[in-house]
Amino acid sequence: MTGLRSLTAPVARAGTAPGTAARPRATLALTSAATTVTLMTYTAPMVTLPDTAKALHTSVSAQAWLLNGTPLGLAALLLVAGSLADDHGRRRVFLAGTLALGLTSALGAFTTTTWQFTLARIAQGAASAAILASSLGLIVHAFPGPRGRLHATGVWGAFVSGGIAVGPLVAGALPTWRVAYGVLGAAALLLAAFGTRALAESRAPRGGRPDVLGALTFGPALVALIAALTLGRDGWLRAPVGVLFAAAALLLAAFVAVEARSGAPMIDLGLLRHARFLASSAGGLFTGLAVIGMFSFLPALLQQTMGLTPLATAWLFLLWSGLSFAVALQVKHLAGRVPARAQLGLGFALHTIAVVSMLGAIGSGSWTRMLPGLIVGGLGSGLLNGALPLLAVESVPRDRAAMGSGAQQTFRYIGSCAGVALTIALATSAGSPARGANVALVVSAVLAVAGAVSVLALRERPAE
Repeated sequence: MTGLRSLTAPVARAGTAPGTAARPRATLALTSAATTVTLMTYTAPMVTLPDTAKALHTSVSAQAWLLNGTPLGLAALLLVAGSLADDHGRRRVFLAGTLALGLTSALGAFTTTTWQFTLARIAQGAASAAILASSLGLIVHAFPGPRGRLHATGVWGAFVSGGIAVGPLVAGALPTWRVAYGVLGAAALLLAAFGTRALAESRAPRGGRPDVLGALTFGPALVALIAALTLGRDGWLRAPVGVLFAAAALLLAAFVAVEARSGAPMIDLGLLRHARFLASSAGGLFTGLAVIGMFSFLPALLQQTMGLTPLATAWLFLLWSGLSFAVALQVKHLAGRVPARAQLGLGFALHTIAVVSMLGAIGSGSWTRMLPGLIVGGLGSGLLNGALPLLAVESVPRDRAAMGSGAQQTFRYIGSCAGVALTIALATSAGSPARGANVALVVSAVLAVAGAVSVLALRERPAE
């Protein structure tokens, strides 16, 4: 499956379990709902972080773990989950993920220490990986035509923004953060029950043995990398950080060697020669670094400096996330007129303008200074969330849609882990919250510019 022909050659429709047929509307509704709950779980700590840290007696230096637990689990298992879904059944992986998310979210509500909560969040991330990676595979199977696939991936991408919008609002409105996780866990279990009846199985088996060695090298490599990035904020020259970076490098090298020899690799390394796949990966990485990293910690920073309540903060940030949802829902109308990479470039440009306009807002003590940046940033985030899913499935053969989704989102959540750790380090190490926030905003703008350049500079090579 190498060469440009592998991306464009027609393939047989992915296998379906005997006696079942895909139900497009039910599939789109259920995968979108599960994605919303997944992102609600992911974003809940954005407004509950101060209360959670206080209840768990979490030090400032350890608060990055409260935010980075879920993206760690996501980054480590997205590619594995995507490969398993394509080879062994997307419905099976999706249902396992929703069930696991329900159980681990409920368990998170009963944790009493920072490490218990972090482990619960990592488990939530692993479950979320199964949901997010398999969802696009289920959608591509249910909508085989280009127009239907364009509409469905656009709707799904919008519900990524929808979950980001609703999660902080629900978490802030409920009495405590523990109740919030209990409610989210119950919602995930309910979706698992619906999924057993509404979804048809599909797969694209390639034959050969499962890529066990690939999973055993890739997952631990990302865990080591993300742990190093999170611990690094307390000092990049410390021995544990260096050991973790070295372990990550060695394991990633081993992963590449394993994939090059595997008959059924988790990821076809030949895809790295294609601009669309690289643009999808770069778009996910810089979305995590610049956008998710900044907006994950900014709500907690506003609560600490301006005295806003969790619910008031959630309403304020609904301006950003609500606009993101609305824009992502309309991005499908740009297809055919504006290339996905151009949409990503524009999204990064709008984010740059947004964070630059926020400079000085924390020091002013006025939340109204944030409004223009939240509006422009919401427009940019919507373009990113709307374009990335379509680019992810278009960058790989159709029967490997779950793998393509897993690859792009792996880079997205690696970026978010690094972005959160970097934002917290900058915001808490500059002498004052106002000065630290300004430094973090400038760095976010620089990363967004780098993201725009990376996706726009890539050009597809001529077919061999």
